[in-house]
Amino acid sequence: MKYANLTLPSRKLCFVVALAAGIMSFPLSTKAEQAVQNVQQTGVVKGQVTDKNGDAVIGATVKVKDAQSGTVTDFNGNFSLNVQNGGTLIISYIGYLTKEVSFTPGQSLNITIEEDATALEEVVVVGYGVQKKSDVTGSVTSINKERLSKLPVTNVLQAVQGAAAGVNITQGSSIPGDAPSALIRGRNSINAGTGPYIVVDGIPISKSGGSLNDINPADIESMEILKDASATAIYGTNGANGVILITTKHGKDGKPTISYNGYLGVEDFAKKLDFCNGAQITQRYKDYVAQNAGETMYNDYVKNASEAAAQAAGQETDWLYDMISQTGIIQDHNVTINGGADKVKYFISGDYMSQKGVLKGFNYKRYSLRMNVDADVTDYLKIGTNSYIVSHNRDGGRVNFLMAEAMSPYGQVYDEDGSYCQYPMYSETLFFNPMQNVGQDHERRQWNINLNGYADINFENIWKPLAGLHYKFNFGYSYVPKRENYYNGEAQFNTSGGYGYIFNAETQSRTVENILSYAKDIQKHHFDITLLYASSRKKYHDNTATGAKFINDELSWHNLGGGSTQTSKSYTDLYKTVSQMGRLNYSYDSRYLFTFTVRRDGSSVFGDDNKYGTFPSVALGWNITNEKFMEKTQSWLNNLKLRLSYGKAGNEAIGVYETLAKMSNSAITMDGASATALNPNSRMGNSGLGWETTKTFNVGIDFGILNNRINGNIDFYTSTTTDLLLQRNLPKISGYSNVYMNMGKTANKGLEVTINSKNIVTKDFTWGTNLVWSWNKNEIKDLYGDKKDDIGNGWFIGQPISVIYDYVMEGIWQEDEIAAGKHLQQDPQAQAGDVKIADLDGDGKITPEGDKKIQGQTTPKWTAGLTNTFSYKGFTLSVFIQTAQGHKRNNSLLRMAADEQGRRNSTTEVGYWTPENKSNEYRSLSKTSNRWGYAFPRSAAYTRIKDVTLSYQFPAQVLNALHLSALTAYVSGRNLYTFTSWKGWDPEADITQRGWSGYENNYPMTKSFVFGLNVTF
Repeated sequence: MKYANLTLPSRKLCFVVALAAGIMSFPLSTKAEQAVQNVQQTGVVKGQVTDKNGDAVIGATVKVKDAQSGTVTDFNGNFSLNVQNGGTLIISYIGYLTKEVSFTPGQSLNITIEEDATALEEVVVVGYGVQKKSDVTGSVTSINKERLSKLPVTNVLQAVQGAAAGVNITQGSSIPGDAPSALIRGRNSINAGTGPYIVVDGIPISKSGGSLNDINPADIESMEILKDASATAIYGTNGANGVILITTKHGKDGKPTISYNGYLGVEDFAKKLDFCNGAQITQRYKDYVAQNAGETMYNDYVKNASEAAAQAAGQETDWLYDMISQTGIIQDHNVTINGGADKVKYFISGDYMSQKGVLKGFNYKRYSLRMNVDADVTDYLKIGTNSYIVSHNRDGGRVNFLMAEAMSPYGQVYDEDGSYCQYPMYSETLFFNPMQNVGQDHERRQWNINLNGYADINFENIWKPLAGLHYKFNFGYSYVPKRENYYNGEAQFNTSGGYGYIFNAETQSRTVENILSYAKDIQKHHFDITLLYASSRKKYHDNTATGAKFINDELSWHNLGGGSTQTSKSYTDLYKTVSQMGRLNYSYDSRYLFTFTVRRDGSSVFGDDNKYGTFPSVALGWNITNEKFMEKTQSWLNNLKLRLSYGKAGNEAIGVYETLAKMSNSAITMDGASATALNPNSRMGNSGLGWETTKTFNVGIDFGILNNRINGNIDFYTSTTTDLLLQRNLPKISGYSNVYMNMGKTANKGLEVTINSKNIVTKDFTWGTNLVWSWNKNEIKDLYGDKKDDIGNGWFIGQPISVIYDYVMEGIWQEDEIAAGKHLQQDPQAQAGDVKIADLDGDGKITPEGDKKIQGQTTPKWTAGLTNTFSYKGFTLSVFIQTAQGHKRNNSLLRMAADEQGRRNSTTEVGYWTPENKSNEYRSLSKTSNRWGYAFPRSAAYTRIKDVTLSYQFPAQVLNALHLSALTAYVSGRNLYTFTSWKGWDPEADITQRGWSGYENNYPMTKSFVFGLNVTF
């Protein structure tokens, strides 16, 4: 760290203060106040390290090349090293270029190091181009790509979770291959989509049928998240919910470099719940029968006949952790070839990813091939391609997690013929065998063939006066076919003689962009203009066929014509857009920054009266540290920039044809003959339907102090969304059920903080910290223009979009309360063990109108992530902790679907009331103990040790011996432990407790441990 223009006492004071604050840790020389002298002492080399202004650089690392000896400079920039022979010193420091200097023993050196211009002029992708980070006026977050290379994730958003301020990533399911959801700066819309717009190498994938699952995280070079209006308005109608920009790796000059990145690991339940064993479920059965008139036991131990044999033999089945579970295996193997000559550069990547889930049958495989090629055809024309093909395979019959939870340990697993028993707890038929569908013939396949290309003309090399003028043509085409086929036969207990299902779908998308850009510097003035004309087209088609009542199961779904009955249907839609955009960036002397953007979009989803929308934005920036009056602070304040922006973006996130009055066809009989008739569909048309519009104001500060040892940014934003695409119910007399209309208003405001620090930097050890924190408040301002709530949909003026509206539970009715008649007025039917509902309005009775209240919101009020990275020589340890706070969820495990508690197994983590166990938290097993339908909303806040990674980068001598360019080995653990008050599997996981959704969607949160290697040849 340098301290320019400070007297010697001031230097000492600054150093001591910084050391006490834990920001720096440098050895203090006992000869710090001595001038540098030409000392000729054998075995010692001394010197001073300064910057170009002659100021001492404190804490610079000084090492002897190819040796272990080294030190750091003191607060005068001085160093002293014991050496055996002459050689080369390596001097390095954060933000400066590494320098090599020859020396001989006894020599004294004056060494000047230069600032790293690359670090100072770091560029970020901002959409249709790049900008110097120092010149960016919008709110843009860059993701550390180191998180992408050493984490066992199948989707890049899993690595972003908790690592970017203002971005709420939710991993609701750990099913192999499932993607998390993302929400940037809160929810703007009620009915329309709220997911961010995703662009890869300039071509959108959000509306092409593809997803981020198609992008191998190891192929990503950079990832930026655009959040405010200035940053997102360039994408117009697609920018209202934020934009994620991904740039994949490209080839570099030089001989071919071959790299292998791979990992192999195991997965397990992140948390295991204990379910009732034999003795416990016997007691549960007895308590259930005692609480419910008419219920009986089969004998003194079990409730159902099918359980008797196992109970008598003392045999218990662990359905969850034995029958349906297995050790999960996750692996990924990626090989890249990177290189280039003078005119052509290439990056080729092949990847195989496999995940065998912790539940049997939940498997996922991904095969991908990427080819990025850039070629200089002439001195003015450059062409290239960013193309890839990816295959997803989720084949196989799957176990049922919900049914395994419900199974009694005495349940009958197999029938006499060795096949799975259909109803293990017969005569209980609500719950079937969780292994039922393991042998199902089930295909789930999807591909994405993505062919993207560009041509870039540099007019300067055609005619010098046109210097700075570029034209770029982007073309993207994607073909996404998908199919799902399955057959339910005798093995799946289909009593109708078998059922076959075939579904095929395909999406073809095309994007064309014409981009004209011009950059010009006139003395201290810089101008950068970008113009865009673009169009896109997406066509979707699917068809479905079914067959039923087959003679046998031999042909599965491969011959649906063999069934006695067949059905078929098909669907097609077409979506088109056309866009124009203009952007002006201006800066004066890198001090005053200005950005103006306007975009006009037309979309086919809207009616003829309102197809086009225009979205402008303006932003200002001030690099305060570049002002002359700040010169005295530049020794410690390296960056201080103020950003202001305001603008609007649109949202068209409804399906095609939603503005049309659609008709349905049905078969009728007229005069004894069959005919096809048309009748109104459920939705009324609205040709005047237009865009949702979000107006956003953002103020931000970027800062860097102590030579950027501490840096970061703070952003405050407020946004208002009007003309919501709201689905409104209609009276049945109209012939329609609902219609999309522009009405309603929502608002978001929030604060985001990102801080990076280098806490300790020494010769061998460094410690860095990254903290991100974000707070968001979401609010419905209006719905239908009358300032009234919509209780039926759970929408309330002045409240977040997604809230929990329910009764308030005071506890459990106890026997003495019932005996004293305390229940008679407010809940006269209550019995001991029932949920006690609060009489909020004090009218002496429980009513939905007077006694329900808003319990809380379902999205976190604030989130944070803390990463600490420790490096010692070649070792690096990274510990990432993530938290989400201030939100609630209905706990379905507590609710347990009312009357099911005594008919199924349940976790011992959740108790129940009995006359002997007078719980005031858990209700009894009576079928009517929750007659009010209370959903048990509980805090879903959590703090999670999200991932811990230990890596080792092998030294040069080992690499030379192995003839390698680089070698890094690492071990990583993910979802290691969660601190939460939530009762159940996990506060983030979507787990239901009844219904068929549990067949596909119920899956536990998992933790993983992997070992990986990154090798470059």
